[in-house]
Amino acid sequence: MENTPNSAERGPDSALPANAGSPPRHNSLSSANGKSVGFVLVHAGAGYHSESKAKEYKHVCKRACQKAVDRLKAGAQAVEAVTAALIELEDSPFTNAGMGSNLNLLGEIECDASIMDGKTLHYGAVGALSGIKNPVLVARRLLVEAQKGKLSAGRIPPCFLVGKGAQQWAAGHGIPPCPSERMATKFSMSAYRRNKRKMELAEKVETERCHVKRGRQSNDSDLGRLGKVKAMMAEEEDDAACLDTVGAIVVDQEGNVAAAVSSGGLAMKHPGRVGQAALFGCGCWAQNSCNANPYSTAVSTSGCGEHLMRTMLARECSSALQAEDAHHALLETMQTKFIRSPFLASEDCVLGGVIVLRCCRCVETSSDIQALLVEFLWSHTTESMCVGYMSAQDSKAKTHISRLPPGAVAGQSLAIEGGVCRLGSKSD
Repeated sequence: MENTPNSAERGPDSALPANAGSPPRHNSLSSANGKSVGFVLVHAGAGYHSESKAKEYKHVCKRACQKAVDRLKAGAQAVEAVTAALIELEDSPFTNAGMGSNLNLLGEIECDASIMDGKTLHYGAVGALSGIKNPVLVARRLLVEAQKGKLSAGRIPPCFLVGKGAQQWAAGHGIPPCPSERMATKFSMSAYRRNKRKMELAEKVETERCHVKRGRQSNDSDLGRLGKVKAMMAEEEDDAACLDTVGAIVVDQEGNVAAAVSSGGLAMKHPGRVGQAALFGCGCWAQNSCNANPYSTAVSTSGCGEHLMRTMLARECSSALQAEDAHHALLETMQTKFIRSPFLASEDCVLGGVIVLRCCRCVETSSDIQALLVEFLWSHTTESMCVGYMSAQDSKAKTHISRLPPGAVAGQSLAIEGGVCRLGSKSD
């Protein structure tokens, strides 16, 4: 199986890589055997994935894919399958979503999540939600309730709730609470203590620097102490692991698509901060084909929430996928609408990643049998991104940790990979 990342350096005069015309192929050709079909692509965050934990990252992606495929085989639609994948990703202690999420400045967990149904175009989301083990369940319930229509007295049902209001709504709809202390893991608590120490060191460096600049302390011993504190900070940075949002995208046997995303947010974030994982058009996007759009598309994002929000990257990628060449369209979108976006002109390091798919029905030339042709891709500007994918007719999921090419600079370069999958067919 060929697996060679393409890269593109940041800069207005950058040339496309020589092999950018077509993606490496992760082919999975399924035969027409009358069984349920479908496809899932998941990610365990765009950020940094250490080699020492590569096995754990890949394993959770495999389990998430299997959960989604199990639902597809049982006849479930895309929304149900994508929810099953997200629950598995949220339950892993190695991901920054649900259990084991990053802690905020007060040492509390506040999660964001959203889900979108490409068939109905309904969307549900929660932000800064505490005390719920699987935030995606609340987002999905919001989507389901909104599809039922207006509330009493003609009130519009909510699609996005935050904080205590979201927690109270979840409890009122039968979603059990989970104490925050149970959601914190040994790994997340260790990261919190490390990040707190790093913040303290950063404040100490700033204090020392101010004293030196003002001439109050400028002898060699003080300058030496400043250098020592900086070295301690560098050690803390080297020890830190940087992971982000998890997500999944699914197409079911009817060709319906769905997307979901979930995140614990930035480490040491201010209480109440809401990231891209909760925001419409930023965290995920799903849209079935229609007269204007020949392809059904689904997108899930990961990375620095503020960068993804200011560029509405999920919706931008979905729109771009209507072009003839999906690989080239995604590459161009990541370059012009993200890395070199005018909305991020002041940023010298733009961090993010996406998984995308598009699908359409195709007719076998030798028969009247229709099949679903799915093109799937992932791209990231971060050091790495862990993904997994599986069709309903595969015996097991395939996983991969995509990394930037040697010499590429995170936040200024990108990697892009993907493939094509022809899903089982049935008579029209």
